[in-house]
Amino acid sequence: MRSLEARFANFYSSPGKSSYIAFADAVMGQGFSGQTIRRWFYKVVEPDDYEGVPTKELFWNLENISKGAEDNKK
Repeated sequence: MRSLEARFANFYSSPGKSSYIAFADAVMGQGFSGQTIRRWFYKVVEPDDYEGVPTKELFWNLENISKGAEDNKK
């Protein structure tokens, strides 16, 4: 598994992508832990991209994206 930072850099280099969208793309289906997601989120995502959004909901969404569709089925 590539590091989250490297995956983020790859997605963020695409023109017109916000840092939040690039981060969501980077974690998608990769199975990163909540702790890893939170640590890197604050390091690489620009605060203007998530201003006004409750962080609890934001991280819940990112963790579910990271788990992938198969892991979210019950």
